[in-house]
Amino acid sequence: MADIEIGFGKSGRRAYGLEEIAIVPARRTRDPDDVDISWEIDAYRRPLPLLASAMDSVTSPETAGLIGRLGGVGVLNVEGLWTRYEDPEPVFEAIRRASDSEATACLQEVYAAPVIPELIGERVRQIREHSSLVSAAVTPQRARELLDSLASAEVDLLVIQGTVVTAEHKSKARKPLNLKKAVRELPMPVVVGGCASYEAGLHLMRTGASGVLVGVGPGAACTTRGVLGIGVPQATAIADVRAARMRHLDETGVYVHLIADGGMATGGDIAKAIACGADAVMLGSPLAAAAEAPGGGYHWGMATPHAALPRGARVYVGRRGSLEEILLGPAREADGRSNLFGALSATMAASGHATLKELQKAEVTVAPAIASEGKTLQRRQGVGMAM
Repeated sequence: MADIEIGFGKSGRRAYGLEEIAIVPARRTRDPDDVDISWEIDAYRRPLPLLASAMDSVTSPETAGLIGRLGGVGVLNVEGLWTRYEDPEPVFEAIRRASDSEATACLQEVYAAPVIPELIGERVRQIREHSSLVSAAVTPQRARELLDSLASAEVDLLVIQGTVVTAEHKSKARKPLNLKKAVRELPMPVVVGGCASYEAGLHLMRTGASGVLVGVGPGAACTTRGVLGIGVPQATAIADVRAARMRHLDETGVYVHLIADGGMATGGDIAKAIACGADAVMLGSPLAAAAEAPGGGYHWGMATPHAALPRGARVYVGRRGSLEEILLGPAREADGRSNLFGALSATMAASGHATLKELQKAEVTVAPAIASEGKTLQRRQGVGMAM
C-alpha cells in the first residue's frame, strides 16, 4: 500500500476503521441454522466468539457467570472495584451519582483503595458457581504481585492487558515483567494485548500467548487517541496483526487467536472485525448497556481512573435490554445494537460463510458511504441507523 505524503520528509499509510469497510456477499448463501459461530481457544470451546471487557461497568462476578452461561467469556478486572472493596455497591452508586464534572475525580478517589489479594480467590469462586470457565485480567504493571494469587485461585484463562502491551518493555526505574517468561510458566493459557501493528503483534505471539488483543484506543469510553495521540483504525490494525499471525504460523506451526478489542457497537461491526482476521471480539460498551451490568447505565474503562493521566471518560450508555437480548435477541430496535450474535450468524448466512474461519476469507471493500448511501429519508425522520 502506497504511502501518502503528509509533508516534506514525512509520509504515512492510509488506514481504515470498521465503519469504512463492508463485506462483499459471495456467490452462495446459507441457511442461518447451518452457520457455526463457535470459537475455540486452547482447550476451551465457546458457543460465542466473545470476551466481555475487563471493565467494572461491564463485568461483575454475577455478569461473568451469566455471560458464561450464554456462551461467552466474562473477564473480571482483578485490579478493579471487586477486589478493592468487600461490598463495592456503595462505590458504584457514588460513581453513578457523580456529575459529569465530578466523575473523573470520583473514579480516581475510589480506585485509590488498595487491591486485597484475598478477594481475588473469593471473586473467582463466585464466578465459578455460575460458569465453567473463569477468566480474569491484570495489567503488566501489577502482574508480578498478583500472578501467584491468580494461579492459586485457578483462573482458567488469564488476560494480561494494558493500553499498549509489548514483549519488550524498557525501564530504568524498575524491573519490568518478563512477558515471555510469565506466559510460559503460568499454568493457564494467556491472552496479551493491546497492540495495533504487525511487528508488535508478532512479538507478542512469540511470547507463547494463546491470544492477542488488537486495538489501541477505539473503545467508546476511551480517550487514548486524543490524550496520547496514538492508535490505528481498527480494520487496518486487525488486518496487520492477521498478517503477523500468518508469519508466526509459518514459522512455528502454532495458531495464535486474534481478539478485536473495542470499536464495535453492532453485529455488523463484529462481522467486519472477523472478516479482517479476528477470531473473536472483546466488547465493552454494548454490554455495559445491559440491564444486569453493574455500571447502571454508565460505562468507564480501565484507564479512566488513572491517578496522573486519565485516558477515558465515564459515558452514559443507558439500558438497552437484558444481556441475553443484547447478545442473542430478540432485538426490539432496528439499529443493530441488540442480538449481536444473531446478526453475526445472519451476516455469515447472507454472505455464504459457514464458519468463522470462512468469514475471515471474505472479500471486503472500502466503503466510506456504506452507512449513509440511500438513507436520506431515515436521516430526515431520525430513525434507523442513519440518524
